[in-house]
Amino acid sequence: MAPVAQLARAQELIKRADICIFDIDGTLLNSRDAVHYFAFLNAIRSVFGVEANTDGIHMHGNTDIGILRAVAQRAGIPSAALEAELSGIITRMCAEVESNSKDLRPELCPSIRELITSLHDRGKILGVATGNFEAIGWAKLRAAGLRDYFTFGSFSDPHETRQAIFQNAVALANRVLPEASLLFFGDTPADISAARAVGVPIIAVATGIFPLPELERHSPDTAFGCFTDLSPF
Repeated sequence: MAPVAQLARAQELIKRADICIFDIDGTLLNSRDAVHYFAFLNAIRSVFGVEANTDGIHMHGNTDIGILRAVAQRAGIPSAALEAELSGIITRMCAEVESNSKDLRPELCPSIRELITSLHDRGKILGVATGNFEAIGWAKLRAAGLRDYFTFGSFSDPHETRQAIFQNAVALANRVLPEASLLFFGDTPADISAARAVGVPIIAVATGIFPLPELERHSPDTAFGCFTDLSPF
């Protein structure tokens, strides 16, 4: 799709949408700290007494639950043992991030503040659909100064897969505004696949680790290098 056509398509999708739902990491912001990372490792150490790491683990487009399982497996922790302690591990992770929230260093993706402000001023309802645990996702948005713009969020605490997270976001959106027209924003092939699975259009942006050509190969409704390319909003 030519750039002019891409922009027209994005503007039409945004115009039609009653509710816009954003992924967090790589879409709204990128974390320039290790608070979330160390919460994974410290929780595993505290509960199981083993040193763990995330080397070679697929992080982008994954969920906190999925990453926890991969970290535990790499550390040799039996899946049954992880399941028995999972609730406590999630609680520990969330508590650690919240207690260290002053050290969160979120960097907003280009033109995000302008886009969010514009959508809000036009009366759009905003939500998030993210692989973060709920307390961690909201902590990042508070640190970024964006929390108050978002009415609802779907997280990985009760929903392990990205598709389930997106499906829950659709359900939450329809509680807020029944029969609303929805639009997702994401930065990974997993976001695109999840949006496709739940039948909602998605605008993809290459502000995470995936380059624009790779995102385009997964056939989002439209895709951009960053949100600046959508301006004026």
